[in-house]
Amino acid sequence: MRISLLAIGARMPAWVQAGVEEYSRRLRHESELSIIEIPLSKRGSAGNIHRSRQKEGQALLAKVDPIDHVVALEVTGRTLSTPALAKRLQILREESRTLKILIGGPDGLDRSCLDRADECWSLSALTLPHPLVRVVLIEQIYRAFSLLRGHPYHRE
Repeated sequence: MRISLLAIGARMPAWVQAGVEEYSRRLRHESELSIIEIPLSKRGSAGNIHRSRQKEGQALLAKVDPIDHVVALEVTGRTLSTPALAKRLQILREESRTLKILIGGPDGLDRSCLDRADECWSLSALTLPHPLVRVVLIEQIYRAFSLLRGHPYHRE
């Protein structure tokens, strides 16, 4: 299964890179995981936030193909348990669809990204910093695949 995380922001701290690398390495047998970083648009006055988010949205959507299954991470999205995430990934794997997960920047995702998304997921009702989201998301994907394999990493 091919999974791409399309994330706003570049030059992540070393702890983020280490976490992403660790779980990416563990996932190699389950999926082709890639992270595509989109540079954060320049922020100026408050009036530019909307325009910056639009530019970021356009850049994210430029990396999405019409046949991709797109998930937007949004605080108001659907929360999934680990078993529910595992089932969702299994279905997408059986459909042989490429999964593209959109991770917004500090101001969230543009409306165009939410409109294009096939699903919106939430990792938490809390607002998480976008660097941390990468690590949590990849760990949860690894956990879901380990559950599908019957590996003891996930415990109920």
